[in-house]
Amino acid sequence: MADKEPQALKMKQEIGLIGGISFISGTMIGSGIFMSPQFILAIIGSPGASLVIWALSGVVALFAALSYTELGTVIPESGGEFIYILRIYGSCPAFFAAYTTIIVLKPFGITVAALSVAEYVMAPFYPDCHPPELVVKCAAAVTILVVTIVNVINVRVAIRIQVIFLVAKVLALTVIVTGGIVKLVQSSSVIVENLKVENAFKGTQYSFSNLGLAFYQGLWAYAGWYNLNYVYEELKRPEVNLPRSVIIAVSLVTGLYLLVNVSYLTVMTPKELMSSSAVAVTWGNKVFGSWGWIMSVAAALSAFGSLNGSYYSGGRVCFVAAREGHMPDILAMAHVHRLTPSPALIFTTIISLLVLIPGDFQSIVNYTSFSAWIFYGITLSGVIYLKIKKPELPRSYRVPIILPILVLLAAICLVLAPIIDDPQIEYLYMTLFILSGAIIYIPFVHYKLCPKLLTKLTVFLQLFLEVAPEDKNL
Repeated sequence: MADKEPQALKMKQEIGLIGGISFISGTMIGSGIFMSPQFILAIIGSPGASLVIWALSGVVALFAALSYTELGTVIPESGGEFIYILRIYGSCPAFFAAYTTIIVLKPFGITVAALSVAEYVMAPFYPDCHPPELVVKCAAAVTILVVTIVNVINVRVAIRIQVIFLVAKVLALTVIVTGGIVKLVQSSSVIVENLKVENAFKGTQYSFSNLGLAFYQGLWAYAGWYNLNYVYEELKRPEVNLPRSVIIAVSLVTGLYLLVNVSYLTVMTPKELMSSSAVAVTWGNKVFGSWGWIMSVAAALSAFGSLNGSYYSGGRVCFVAAREGHMPDILAMAHVHRLTPSPALIFTTIISLLVLIPGDFQSIVNYTSFSAWIFYGITLSGVIYLKIKKPELPRSYRVPIILPILVLLAAICLVLAPIIDDPQIEYLYMTLFILSGAIIYIPFVHYKLCPKLLTKLTVFLQLFLEVAPEDKNL
């Protein structure tokens, strides 16, 4: 250890209402609306049913976000599911949540967003075929590294990027909506016939497995509704700005998603939409002709903004878990000058780059969504528990108990439906991976064993990275 230990420090409250809306909606509007429509339509089988999935996914996201808002005012700490499960159910289940989030959920989410950026950046260079997988993954790796540098260097820059990119992606989606309206007015073709009620639901697949997989894709597009709960301690006036940000952001995104999907179906036939590898580019080529590449740029910017928001919150989960003794101490430290949790961010980057090597979009979404909804369900059961057993706890925001109950039922269905209707070995692998956390939890967290080598490594990294522990009492 150095002769003079760095002074304890604390990260600042930098996120206001605009920043809060940007972090929620800016993370939600990303790869999902540009990558999931074709998968949802292919899984569920009809345009009308796909629009219902998009609408219901928005309702589920809003109800879940409002339930998390109440939980945030009862347990006013950063860390999302990890900190809520820790305070309600104890250390062991909280560790499984942290372990899964840090090693799987956040890195996989970052990887999918980076792959989306890369796909859309490369699409104009390969107009008649899919870009080579190696090229896409190299571009995705560079994208992840750029986001890492931004977030490690300056929190305010990361927040400003989120706001700027939110404006850009809302404009891009507005262009898609407007283009769809123009085509709808001009056209009397077979494409418009697909949106009529009598034709819209032809071919719908009603199996539990199909509904579950379609909701996985839809809710993936809304992923980010929980983002402010991960950074609660960095939010200005959270008791006011958290509920306002949630309601404005989720409502805005739901409305845009529905209008954008209608626009896609107005310009493309269902078959064209399902066969497209980059929906926005296909849409742009049909509407703008040779200027269709503009939509590729817009989609890449959108996915980049989502990646930035997901990365920002992902590093905070790792940071808080380490602060509570569930991860190595070095991950609970912040840079002494920049006040960013740089070790946690760097660790998240390393895991994300490793995940990128074998990853592909659809399988990542299905299996990570399965894992995520397990812990969303546990957290929502905590909301219900606190409302029934501890109603005296102070709350600046309350939701009717029916909302967390409905979302909990949805979470149970999302976890069980694909397994019951169409069991696949990958779901067993994900379950075994989650349970494998016990191998780490029992010796290193429960019994607090700490190898001397880890202590020496912590000291070395603390000096090398110029980081120090945060002081929660400051």
